[in-house]
Amino acid sequence: MGKIIAICTSSKKGEQKEAVNKAFFKVNHGIVGDAHAGNWHRQVSFLAKEDIDEFNKKGANVSFGAFGENIITEGIDLKNIKVGEQLKAGSVLFEVTQIGKSCHDHCAIFYKMGECIMPRLGVFARVLKEGELKPDMEINKIERESPFPFQAAVITLSDAGFKGEREDVSGPTIAKRLKDEGYEVVEQILLPDEPNLLKKELMRLADQRQIDLVLTTGGTGFSMRDQTPEATLAVKDRDAPGIAEAIRAESMKYTKHAMLSRGVSVIRKKTLIINLPGSPKACMESMDVFMDAMPHAIGLLRGEVSNCARKDK
Repeated sequence: MGKIIAICTSSKKGEQKEAVNKAFFKVNHGIVGDAHAGNWHRQVSFLAKEDIDEFNKKGANVSFGAFGENIITEGIDLKNIKVGEQLKAGSVLFEVTQIGKSCHDHCAIFYKMGECIMPRLGVFARVLKEGELKPDMEINKIERESPFPFQAAVITLSDAGFKGEREDVSGPTIAKRLKDEGYEVVEQILLPDEPNLLKKELMRLADQRQIDLVLTTGGTGFSMRDQTPEATLAVKDRDAPGIAEAIRAESMKYTKHAMLSRGVSVIRKKTLIINLPGSPKACMESMDVFMDAMPHAIGLLRGEVSNCARKDK
């Protein structure tokens, strides 16, 4: 049994949150009156009292709300919670959307202690059902009523597109295809051909948002600015070469230039990352190759299905 130890809010971003006696949680918004609420995926943040207490033993001496957290819990193993799992308190239902958060500017806690626990242990969620909550109310992880949908992200790599000199057609085309096939496209990102920026986004999507499938488009050719494969390989935990090989083999039926594509396919944690070419037509032809296999691949990565050998008649 878990319970809410404290609820904290702030009216302005950048200010330390303060404990309140009660708060109203609004669907697709978060806490009414809190600066971090809004129609996005990090509507409400959680930290475990056990983790705050452990940090204070090192001399941090921080109070509730110091990390910008909204809800402090006790009795729930937030360290092992996953994206897609749900928490319920009173009538309020939360769905976990992200684990941890990169700090853009180090806070006073970091400068004092040399670390901050929010980037590692913070849990973020959106509000699915609303209501009023108060400290000392029960909060627990519950079983989902329906399967967690496959989540995907699309990243376009294009210097000209990033500068606004050319419209990004491939990214939206890929996103539409994914949505038509039942995927929840949670992010669409447009980047210049800068490998460090791509590496940062791939790590964030895999580690914090725990996305099932990330498709990149562009940056796979022979140009000196085409660094998408190198950035992708730099963040991999494991190779998944068969997908990229199958794309090239099928694309060779349409153009001999397909042999010049350097796109790769890899796995980071439980996220599958696949590089696609830059043109919308080539992207659709590539997706034709592997989309039928994705439910099984993602199921394996999620641990929801087991490997099965092909049975010949």
